[in-house]
Amino acid sequence: MLRHLLLFTLATMPLWSQAIEEPDYEVVRKLDNVELRQYAPYVVAEVVLNATADEAGSQAFPILAGYIFGKNKGEKKFAMTAPVTQSATPVKMEMTAPVTQAALPEGVRVQFVLPKGVTLASAPEPLDPRVQLRLVPAGQWAAIRYSGTWSQSNYEEHLALLKAALDEAGVATQGEPVLARYNPPFTPWFLRRNEIWLAVR
Repeated sequence: MLRHLLLFTLATMPLWSQAIEEPDYEVVRKLDNVELRQYAPYVVAEVVLNATADEAGSQAFPILAGYIFGKNKGEKKFAMTAPVTQSATPVKMEMTAPVTQAALPEGVRVQFVLPKGVTLASAPEPLDPRVQLRLVPAGQWAAIRYSGTWSQSNYEEHLALLKAALDEAGVATQGEPVLARYNPPFTPWFLRRNEIWLAVR
């Protein structure tokens, strides 16, 4: 039943991500097609899976969707927000965002952003122990936006463009890249909003 509910919810989400709530940020600098953004703090529900990047999204989605659709103490339901983010997790955590690129990944972290106004204190406790709640602190991220499929080649192409633009501008980054998806899988590839983020030092 949860699968059918999830499919219905995704199918009825607007194709354009602007209609979906997302974390607050301010663009502080533009480098061609790259934005340096200052994000306000926000709360996420996340799960870390021992899976490949391709497998993690499909495995994490029903787990996290269960939480926001009421699988929590109090059976509170949340509206869908964007983006759904995915990144490698380092062996040793040195900060709340993913850290050094040299760290060996132990799995993949997938996050759902919770709606504005939700705090760690007010968010209901997950019933599934795999779901963890975390405050993402304010911070600056470099982001590149692109459309198209969620293929590895499309991701790697735009990650290279992001890194090249930052290197040319002398902007130092840290941690693992974060893939941010703003649309449901039923959205035509040419209408999708995808982003890659890197934490700025």
